[in-house]
Amino acid sequence: MHQHQERSVVRPTHQDEVAAAGSELIGGRSGRWTRLASTALTPVGVVALVALGMFALGMVQKLPCYNWAWFRGAGSQYTHACYSDIPHLFVARGFSDGLVPYFDRLVGDMQYLEYPVLTGLFMQVASWLTPGGSIQHREQMYWMVNAGMLMICAVIIAVCVARTHRRRPWDALLVALAPAFVLTATINWDLLAIALTAAAMLMWSRGRVLAFGILIGLATAAKLYPVFLLGPVFVLCWRAGKWREFGTATLGAVVSWLVVNLPVMTLAPEGWKKFYTFSEERGIDFGSFWLIITQRTGESIETSTVNHISELLMALLCAGIAALTLMAPRRPRFAQLAFLVVAAFILINKVYSPQYVLWLIPLAALARPRWRDFLIWQACEVMYFLGIWMYLAYTTSGDKHQGLPTEGYQLAIALHLLGTLYLCAVVVRDVLMPERDVVRRDGSDDPSGGVLDGAPDAFVLGRAAHPSCHAHPAVEGPRVEWGAGREPVAD
Repeated sequence: MHQHQERSVVRPTHQDEVAAAGSELIGGRSGRWTRLASTALTPVGVVALVALGMFALGMVQKLPCYNWAWFRGAGSQYTHACYSDIPHLFVARGFSDGLVPYFDRLVGDMQYLEYPVLTGLFMQVASWLTPGGSIQHREQMYWMVNAGMLMICAVIIAVCVARTHRRRPWDALLVALAPAFVLTATINWDLLAIALTAAAMLMWSRGRVLAFGILIGLATAAKLYPVFLLGPVFVLCWRAGKWREFGTATLGAVVSWLVVNLPVMTLAPEGWKKFYTFSEERGIDFGSFWLIITQRTGESIETSTVNHISELLMALLCAGIAALTLMAPRRPRFAQLAFLVVAAFILINKVYSPQYVLWLIPLAALARPRWRDFLIWQACEVMYFLGIWMYLAYTTSGDKHQGLPTEGYQLAIALHLLGTLYLCAVVVRDVLMPERDVVRRDGSDDPSGGVLDGAPDAFVLGRAAHPSCHAHPAVEGPRVEWGAGREPVAD
């Protein structure tokens, strides 16, 4: 039985030309390392080890900052591209003075901690684990403690992605090896929410609807974006007639979010609502197309105007995703819609911090597990990562003008936007032409769909009501095992 399951695992080196070429580094499609891994480690184990190793490399990339650049003016941490919020906020948000987040008022412009409650708890636990010493030593140790906790989150993310599609564990190497993941993992605390979201998607894929809802609620208590995943669940359950499952998931999300938030909401209401008021009052900031508009025109845009237009655009994009779901020839996969809705939020938002790319990486690996498309997008994100630090180096270098000028930074923003739009376009194409979807090539319906996987449609619109050639599952040809003849590389 176990051997049969192993045989059914999809090996990207037999389906993906980029993966096949990359495998030459480890001895080819069936080289000695892969044979060793097949006897000593499961695919999930390999993915976890790779994720650990790559996370450690990301920590090494931050060494110049850890050793000195965080503590000697602003410019050096930008020119070395190793900036992190973590050591700076240790002092700026009162953790170094023993202040309690949300309850104790801060000095300066930011009166309270501007992060959701679960992230605030994560930051607080890390400060409790930080040893004493000079303030610089404590900042270093605070970053190190957080990095250790975030490393656990990174492994959870990689393992959950590996287990979500039962037959495609190797797709999680897209997450573990993603260059932008390595570079941005320890800039901020986003990995906590992403780990909870990845665990939620794993639960959904296993048909554990209530567990999915609870984890989405907890993820939303750590970062706002995970709540958007309830949108795809709603429209997919609509198409499949699974209203009870949607209700259970939503109830779980609401209750778990309230359990975490209510104590702080009632005992420290001013501190609790700071995240929400800060998000609303925050002006146009780095990485957004709004910034390109204001810089090119020289005209400022009222924050309230930006908020209203962004909300309208998000509503329109969500309506478009819903229409796509109900009109597609086959019901789209959950991961595809999850990627599209989070990407829509990122594209229209008034700020794009460089670590926000982490939100999309696990979703992209599940939505479009093709190395070529993934690496095109990652190249754009790495260029943006370098672009923002070089631009900040330019703006903080005074008359020296060292770094990337405004026009160069606008190009970096455009690259990020175009890369994300490209991946969105490929995912939409897969939805409209399911035979192009590599996940469905073996006849699968929706391996991450849980209760939706293989369920008949209950409500459809337009062309979906009249099945076309695209509506039929595309089944792959004969499967080739390790050491067998070369299989033609699929598109």
